[in-house]
Amino acid sequence: MRIAPFRPIVVALHDLPESGDGLAVLIRASDVPAADRVDAWLSVVCDILGPLDVRMDRGVDLRGQIESAQLGPVGVGRVQTTTPHRVLRTPGLIRKEGPELYRVVMPISGTILVEQDGRAARLGPGDLSIYDFSRPYELVYDTTVELAIFSFTREMLAVPADPAGRLTAVAISGSDGTAALAAPLLARVARDVETYQPASAARLSTVVMDLLATTIAEQVSQLPALDPETREQVLLRRVHTFIEQHLGDVGLGPATVAAAHHVSLRYLHRLFASQDTTLAAWIRHRRLERCRRDLADPANFDQPVSSIAARWGLPDPAHFSRLFRQAYGMPPIEYRRASLTPSG
Repeated sequence: MRIAPFRPIVVALHDLPESGDGLAVLIRASDVPAADRVDAWLSVVCDILGPLDVRMDRGVDLRGQIESAQLGPVGVGRVQTTTPHRVLRTPGLIRKEGPELYRVVMPISGTILVEQDGRAARLGPGDLSIYDFSRPYELVYDTTVELAIFSFTREMLAVPADPAGRLTAVAISGSDGTAALAAPLLARVARDVETYQPASAARLSTVVMDLLATTIAEQVSQLPALDPETREQVLLRRVHTFIEQHLGDVGLGPATVAAAHHVSLRYLHRLFASQDTTLAAWIRHRRLERCRRDLADPANFDQPVSSIAARWGLPDPAHFSRLFRQAYGMPPIEYRRASLTPSG
């Protein structure tokens, strides 16, 4: 995908109302004859999203807008259209050497139909569905819609490919589970992506992927006949995400994590033992990593080291300093000084 980082690309056709977000306009209705608008739309769709086909009735006056940007390694797109049409990924457009990408689609307003692997899902505002770009699919725009699309490599999802593949074109309700938390964030990200600074965008991409992975993992765990190893991988991913979301809670510990996931402490400890670590060690590691990141961030220069440590669940300054030195070979104050001092 040829997408300039953090500089959204916009195609505006037939003088849609101004969005007010200051995005660069590549094509205006006055620049594109009516007879060429479908080809112009298809050209930009293919340039941004990859080889696709667009089909609509003859003589239709195309109205719509496409925006695209990068949020770290995550592609973010927003499509607005009032024109009924279909977007297809046909077998003839799929190259063997093409990227193995997943996409998650979510209407912000209106509805859309997603079809893949013999399944079809009608999505309303806040509902999610995943589809695989390496296989044929179809998106049907039959109402006025504003759509958010997130693109990422298969490896980024951290959910096994086989069970994830069983969820393509399956509607995930935006009112239940982690999806209820993810939906409003995804809508805001799609609308505001051009406002984020590169450092913030990279961090936010991690939050977006954690929420998407947990949402998909929740659905995977409900699939029948999953083998034990896959179920453990899915559970581990959900536990990791839960820990990331609660690192600032000083009460975070094995009992809390086990209760939140309806498993026994013994099973939870066995799950982490299979990863050659312990649950307590993992929580400590993730807290220290968050502290290390914040200490190296110039934006936090005025914040005391103790405040940063307390933010991530380590309120005892002496204990934190000792743990940090053991992990990184120097006290946190020295690490901050070395990280923020210009080299040369």
